[in-house]
This record gives sequence, C-alpha cells and structure tokens, in this order.
Amino acid sequence: MFAQTPTAPFHLHRVRVSAIRDLSPSFRRFTLTGDHLNRFADNGFDQRIKLILPLDEHGLDPVPMHDEWYNAWRELPDDRRNPLRTYTVRAVRQSEREIDVDVVVHDVAGPASRWAEEATVGSEIVVLGPNEDHDGPQGGVDFLPPPHAERILLAGDETAVPAIASILERLDPSARGEALVEVPFDADAVCLPQHPGISVRVLGRNGRAPGALLIPAVTEIAPALLENTDRSPAGEIDDVDIDEGLLWEVPSDQHGGPAKQTTPLYAWLAGEASVIKALRRHLVGELGMDRKAVAFMGYWRLGRKEN
Repeated sequence: MFAQTPTAPFHLHRVRVSAIRDLSPSFRRFTLTGDHLNRFADNGFDQRIKLILPLDEHGLDPVPMHDEWYNAWRELPDDRRNPLRTYTVRAVRQSEREIDVDVVVHDVAGPASRWAEEATVGSEIVVLGPNEDHDGPQGGVDFLPPPHAERILLAGDETAVPAIASILERLDPSARGEALVEVPFDADAVCLPQHPGISVRVLGRNGRAPGALLIPAVTEIAPALLENTDRSPAGEIDDVDIDEGLLWEVPSDQHGGPAKQTTPLYAWLAGEASVIKALRRHLVGELGMDRKAVAFMGYWRLGRKEN
C-alpha cells in the first residue's frame, strides 16, 4: 500500500536495481525501478535524494513508509535503523518508472560503499525523492543562480560530479562560465558532459590529495571571472568549524528562489569540506564576491569515516 499523503513534497519509494554499469574507474551507475517512480519529479540540476540501505538482519522491513518517517526512523533502536545517505539523482525517466543514481566507488568504508560493491540486479533499497504531485517547490535543489547571472562557476570533486553533470545538461545554452572538477583519475572525465558556453576542465588527481588541483585551478581562474566588477573583499569571514558543524549555505529568498536577481558571477561549490571552505574564503574573503552569490556545500570530510 502506498501509505503516504499523495501531495507531500517528497515520497518514499521501495525500488529494485534493474541495471548496473561502470561508467569509469570511479563511478558506477545504478538504475532503479519502482512502481511509483512515474510520479518522481524530474527537477534536474543538483536534486538531492536519500537512499535508505538494507540491514543485514532485517533488510528494509524497519523503514517507516509514511509522512513522519524521519522522526520514526530516528526513534528506532540502533540495530533496526537503516543507514541513510544523500545522493544526487542523475536521470529520471517517468514513463519507464526509472531513475539513475551515479555512485563513487572506492574501498569499503561503511554501509554505502559496501552496498555499492555488493548490490546486484534485483537488490532492493528505499529512495526518498521529490513528488511530482506536490503543488509547489519540493526542495532539495541548491543550484539557484540569479536569472541574470553573467557568468557561472561550478567547482567540485568526485562527490559533486553527478550534480555538476546534471547542471551542465540543464543549463540554458546561452549560459557562460567555467566548470572545474577534480576526480580521482583522468579517465573519470567521461562522466562530465560538455556545454556550449561553459568551459569544462576535469582535473585527474592520480594519487594527489583532495583539493591539490581544485584549489589552485579556482584561484587561477576566479580573478578573470570577476574582472571589471564591483567588489569589496570581506577579509575574515565567519566560518563553520567543519569538525563540529555542517558546511552548507545556499543563498535563497523567502520563497526558496534565488537570493539575487542579477550578479556578475554565481558560484556553486561542493565537495570535501575543508577544500570548499578554502574556496569560499578565497572568493568572498579575498576577492570580494557577494556571499549571496556563492552556494557552498561540504559533501564529506577528509579523515572522517563513513558512519
């Protein structure tokens, strides 16, 4: 039974893996099929979703499949609380009741990476995604450029690749700017599409530390993107303690739309928290970008095991 409010912003879907394909050395695509995915909203850009993974002993049976699922999930005993992870939906095919989710594959470090290694066609998980039948914005999209952004800067690491790829596909062909993406290996570049107005540079780390290529690349290109604009360097800015808090700020208006109507440059930054913090400090604190034109998201933290 589909026991959720039909018009809720997000719906839980019990789905099964219908196809698995390795896209590159670091990325694996899971195609998920479910009876109600024809109502999964296709918002594009960096639409966030949740994957709820099975437990060894209980599978997916403990997952509360109703509107108040989150509070109920938090109250479950540890051994019956299914692991929950955030991803970006890569593609939605409503007519086929399918979605694609691209996952970074690496050494097993927790339940999500283990699931990515062990899942087979027929494996089941639960997906929380936007509901097509909700009358209003569902939420979960953090790419909110002003309607009149002269240039766009996209910067991120491998965890941001699905979002950046989707953004590039949905951006108007008239958009102009730069996309700088740091990935584990040169061969991972195949996961990034081209755009007629966005220069896409894929930086293969090939054993270097996270941020080793992305920070210098952004530092090099940003002054040119901001040339001939009014700027006021902020100097020291209030920063989140990334060991204690979540590095995440998405400027928006009271209705969830863009925080500004015009800007010479809109920046979207996502990836390892300390790297994103450094990029934000450079753009806002040193170069004087308006912080209302910078969205930044710390997707993960170096040295912190997946729990």
